[in-house]
Amino acid sequence: MFSKEFESALNQVVTWARTKRHEFITVEHLLQALLDESAARDILQAGDVDIEKLRVELQQYLNSQMPQVTEQNDGGDITQTLGFQRVIQRAVFHVQSTGKREVSGANVLVAIFGEKDSHAVYLLKKHGVNRGDWSTSLLTVISVVPAPAKKASRSLATTPVNPGKSRRTRLKVLPPTSTMKPKPVASTR
Repeated sequence: MFSKEFESALNQVVTWARTKRHEFITVEHLLQALLDESAARDILQAGDVDIEKLRVELQQYLNSQMPQVTEQNDGGDITQTLGFQRVIQRAVFHVQSTGKREVSGANVLVAIFGEKDSHAVYLLKKHGVNRGDWSTSLLTVISVVPAPAKKASRSLATTPVNPGKSRRTRLKVLPPTSTMKPKPVASTR
């Protein structure tokens, strides 16, 4: 169900959390895993996010704010927070609703924004990543158009056409049709 790359990145973060003796695995741990997963990393880099600066700030937060396991509870599994579970569920539900079979880091990155009060979302916004108008149908690309001449606000719906070139393009994304509601018609009376 998860892409091999995302699963590998998540396993590395869980191992890191164990070495740090973190009691919980959180949304912030998920974001840290995404920094090492190519689909999510490409999206962040396309939005001009300084990945290494984000990683340092994320690790500072995790090292200073995560409760640590006591000696008596050492050796057990790390507890997943409800936020962590909700993000994974949102990503899985979205992938299933699109008829795809594999959850990538990009799906999880989109799902993280559902946890508005998380430090992960705070850090993403601090680094200029805003969910803005794009929806969880990020991967339903309709067309590619050139980016505006002046630098617009960064968005996750931005990706390079040619990775070797510095030219940026903006992807137009349509929301799923099931969420589109008709506009009310004004009464003529």
